[in-house]
Amino acid sequence: MKIVGLSEEYRELYFKCLEDWSEDMKESGNHKACWYGRMKDKGLGVKLALDEEGEVGGMIQYYPSEYAPIQGENIYFIGCIWVHGHKKGRGNFQKKGMGKALLQAAEEDVRSRGAGGLAAWGLSLPVWMKASWYRKRGYQKVDKQGMSVLLWKPFEDDVPAPRWIKPKKKPEKEAGKVVVTAFINGWCPAQSINYERAKRAAAEFGDEVKFREINTFDRDVFLEWGIQDGLYLDEKNILRGPPLKFEKIKKKIAVKVKKIKRP
Repeated sequence: MKIVGLSEEYRELYFKCLEDWSEDMKESGNHKACWYGRMKDKGLGVKLALDEEGEVGGMIQYYPSEYAPIQGENIYFIGCIWVHGHKKGRGNFQKKGMGKALLQAAEEDVRSRGAGGLAAWGLSLPVWMKASWYRKRGYQKVDKQGMSVLLWKPFEDDVPAPRWIKPKKKPEKEAGKVVVTAFINGWCPAQSINYERAKRAAAEFGDEVKFREINTFDRDVFLEWGIQDGLYLDEKNILRGPPLKFEKIKKKIAVKVKKIKRP
């Protein structure tokens, strides 16, 4: 196994989170590429794990806390760590130590940059991005928001622990319309899929539906709302897991539209 930095050779693969074979991922648009263009000179770190044959099987991305959904000073945040585990596409690279090696490489890089610690997020359920996986590697739980657990490994004793930035407000209803509000930061192709599908679905209802984009890469905009990524129908967040299918989003909008129709 070999851990390498992101080169131009692997950039498009990275933009698709190693799932360039996926039809769903092809719907994510160019949001990750745009996010990378903004972040590459702002402290973004990306590492890839290659197997003995030179195939990319895993990735990790991390960046300064001022671009993350947390409060913290002079620390870094792991946006995601992913070792490809699907049978189709690239195949299963899990259970070979890639994740552990990627995390170690990120920690070493962040230490070399003079940061006081490294934060990460994980899920409290035993699925993708498990919080328990980080705890086994010396990270401690410092905050929780729904199923998302904020974990933390300080490199210095006097560095304050980070905290989630909490939601501050929700989109509001508009009389006579259904408002589809998509919050998008660009860091995650899965979130971009939701955005693209929702925008396409909303367009099928004409003037009865208003699509509203809120770009949270702008830090002031994010802090105003406290929501980094999300998909709302009027004031209700409809995202609770993996990307929603286009037809499911369209059906949810149709139910809302029916309620505003007049006889």
